Amino acid sequence: MHMRLALIALAAIAATAPASAEDAAAASDDADSLAMRLANPVAALISVPLQFNWDTGLGREGDGDRTTLNIQPVIPFSISEDWNLISRTILPVIWQKDVLPRGGRQSGFGDVLQSVFFSPKAPTASGWIWGLGPALLLPTGNSDFTLDQTAAGPSAVVLKQNAAGLTYGMLVNQLWGVSNSGPLPDVDATFLQPFVTQRIGPGRTVSLSLEATYDRNSSQWTVPVNASIAQIVPVSGQLISFGFGARAFADGPRGAPDWGLRLSITLLFPR
Repeated sequence: MHMRLALIALAAIAATAPASAEDAAAASDDADSLAMRLANPVAALISVPLQFNWDTGLGREGDGDRTTLNIQPVIPFSISEDWNLISRTILPVIWQKDVLPRGGRQSGFGDVLQSVFFSPKAPTASGWIWGLGPALLLPTGNSDFTLDQTAAGPSAVVLKQNAAGLTYGMLVNQLWGVSNSGPLPDVDATFLQPFVTQRIGPGRTVSLSLEATYDRNSSQWTVPVNASIAQIVPVSGQLISFGFGARAFADGPRGAPDWGLRLSITLLFPR
């Protein structure tokens, strides 16, 4: 499945090149602007990322595999002359094999993470962009993929962008369990995502990020390091960003993955 999607992405990029120098220049400007907005988690840009993560080396024996499709709609709302509200949702759909102690295959939905950021429309005087708001973890997953509890806490993002196409910043959240109906201890976890993205061509970017989670119940970090490249192209009138990358786990508990691949397909709806 992963190879088929990658081939579709490459074919779409090849088939949608601008037909003239004028078209190419206009497409380049539009794609560059969109690439910078897409690199900003609190930009006023409606997008629907479909992120496929394939991880291997899971389980006690280290021979398990997991594929996670994260459906991640981002919807901005203008709430005043100076402020936006940005809704970011993550709905995981999971398929795995030989990960649990009982082995076998499992599939289903994971718990939903809903974040809301209140963000000024204009950067600060020094050029910083920021957003702050609540995060909520909802126990929507099936029995193999849920924590059986609701968790909540603050979430924040801060970043800076420059004319050379560089974006750098960090997204953080802290979750505490507030309603627990299962056997697991109450959630107490911190998420840190430092990221850097550089534009390297018309609508094309390379990115490096960490997605570090610290679980205070186990005093354990899980730290995947992600590197990827992405390209924005029009496909039958729809702007889409295709991305591909690899990930390695710098730290994690026993049974965590060793490495993985990431394919992203993001539908863009600029206003």
